[in-house]
Amino acid sequence: MILSTSLVHRIPPIVRPASSHAAPRGLAAILQKNPDDVVITFAKRTPVGRAKKGQFRDAPATLEKTKLDPSKIDDICVGTCHPPSPLYVSRAAALAAGIPHDVPISTVNRLCSSGLMAIRSIAHSIQAGETSLGLAVGVESMSLNPRPTPEVCETVDKSTEAHDCIQPMGWTSEMVAETYKVSRQIQDKYALISHERANKALAAGTFQNEIIPVEIKGTLHSKDDTIRPNVSAESLASLKPVFPTWGEASTTAGNASGVGDGAAICILTTRERAQREGLSIVGKWVGSAIVGVEPKYMGISPVYAVPKVLSQLGLTKEDIDVYEINEAFASQFAHCVEELKIPIEKINPNGGSIAISHPLGMTGVRQVVTGLAELQRSGGNLLCTSMCVGSGMGAAAVFVNEAR
Repeated sequence: MILSTSLVHRIPPIVRPASSHAAPRGLAAILQKNPDDVVITFAKRTPVGRAKKGQFRDAPATLEKTKLDPSKIDDICVGTCHPPSPLYVSRAAALAAGIPHDVPISTVNRLCSSGLMAIRSIAHSIQAGETSLGLAVGVESMSLNPRPTPEVCETVDKSTEAHDCIQPMGWTSEMVAETYKVSRQIQDKYALISHERANKALAAGTFQNEIIPVEIKGTLHSKDDTIRPNVSAESLASLKPVFPTWGEASTTAGNASGVGDGAAICILTTRERAQREGLSIVGKWVGSAIVGVEPKYMGISPVYAVPKVLSQLGLTKEDIDVYEINEAFASQFAHCVEELKIPIEKINPNGGSIAISHPLGMTGVRQVVTGLAELQRSGGNLLCTSMCVGSGMGAAAVFVNEAR
């Protein structure tokens, strides 16, 4: 990954005291604007490419046009899952992009929530007064680094839950489908919604405002190449299961997220600094929640993560205008939607990972980028993002649209 920035005048970072009040509770308090709010001044992503076959199979993703003087950056956090030595790679990418060597960087890996955890890390650092402006990046090249096979010693593997937590994600999809009675027909129904919405959004150019075009070898890439045209109920029903020996064998290439390549970025700072420096504010960080669930059924975790974050913030389900809930598999996504009892019209209005794909480290930031862009179009206030996390965890977070 290369972070490319356009240079402007250099201003030394501002040090501020730690925030003296707790996170706001209740809709009215959350919508108030305070100088020490953690705000997002830039939220963009690359197109998504199909792993090993798509537009980024031979090259890393590039983020540019942030129009940020790199000397202003206090810290960078990169969410990524599977590259070997991810900190070395991320540090090298930052240095190659012209970011000064005195700007530190870290990486975080909480599997499918890694991008969101990068945002959370920078937000918390700003709230603690340790950082004034930071970059949160989510990136994954599944062409270069597919999921490795976890290995544990025999003693650890004797624990049932320990054994379950390192099993392939497809196995957990089948366990959810079997245990919670999510039929192949129901899975295909939800998958079709994702495919149809993503195709409609692609045709309408809906994603263009959130995508930074990437030039590779003289070719400019500005659209997701993962969105498959002409998907129908009949074509989904015709697909063979990809895990025929597990559970109900109901997971297919059409009702599960694809593997892909891509990157996304959010720039975070305080409202006071953004206003002082004339930075556009597109969103506000409110808060997050992390949960653990039985590893065998890791996909159901948004059922617990979403209510937890809403409760922490004094919100109701109805207060949220748009939900971006990751579609790792239609089995778990269908179960979560029906258990949460959230109208499907509010969830992934432009399709989700079943259609767009799921570069693991990218997704947590892409959901924020996509959700805020949708709120800008619709004029809504609040976004809630959530995802299941491999090994048996889940995460959720709430953001405010400030680009109305």
